Amino acid sequence: MAGMLEQDVDTTLKVIVVGNGQVGKTSMITRFAKGIFTNEYKKTIGVDFLEKKTYLSAVGEEVTYLLWDTAGQEEYDAITRTYYKGAGACILAFSTIDRDSFDAVESWYQKVTDECGTIAMVLVQNKVDLMDDAAMEPKEVEMLAKKLRLKLYRTCVKDDLNVSEVFQHLGSEFVRSGGEAALGKSSMMSMEEVASKPMVDRSNAKSAGGGGTPSDKPAGSTNDQAFKLGAGGKPSVQRTGGKKNKYGPCSIL
Repeated sequence: MAGMLEQDVDTTLKVIVVGNGQVGKTSMITRFAKGIFTNEYKKTIGVDFLEKKTYLSAVGEEVTYLLWDTAGQEEYDAITRTYYKGAGACILAFSTIDRDSFDAVESWYQKVTDECGTIAMVLVQNKVDLMDDAAMEPKEVEMLAKKLRLKLYRTCVKDDLNVSEVFQHLGSEFVRSGGEAALGKSSMMSMEEVASKPMVDRSNAKSAGGGGTPSDKPAGSTNDQAFKLGAGGKPSVQRTGGKKNKYGPCSIL
């Protein structure tokens, strides 16, 4: 009986994606969760939320990812740091063509560790398709990853390069480290705690409660939405199917 109950418990992983604005955080979680990408950019205000369930062959376990896309602007720092609570993994993202986003990585790392302690974390250099216009040298990036003791992934969300690999690695590390039990409090519990807090949607929202459109929502689509509160104060989320990366692994430390 105990064995049956143990199998019925799903592994849930809350992943926060942090970094300066316009580095591709929203595009990254949307590509992973929905398998879509658009070039349209709309600033995230507060936090957006998506969900995806996938099987991780590396650990032989199915994991439900709760994907939290946080605003990268300093004026929203007090809001977004509230949503770090209960995170089991973090993506530190910067853009290949944005030097400021690279220089800010250590500051984002400190914010996350201050709130979450030691959790599974990776450094992601996005937009590697624009390496000809890179604002930093590859050696600088590798040295930063070594300094922070983080695995480095070089990604291109537009071409779906290494996006799934990032999340698969974090999920596997989370499970290997003991999962939700190691956090002392499940990420799902944390999500429910903050669900009743005020939230705002995209910068084109009609009101603070929502009405806007996620930045990566394709034209004409009406079904997929960012995180919104439903009946009883519970979040309404989008469940999506899996999608394999058609590219091989990129440069990883």
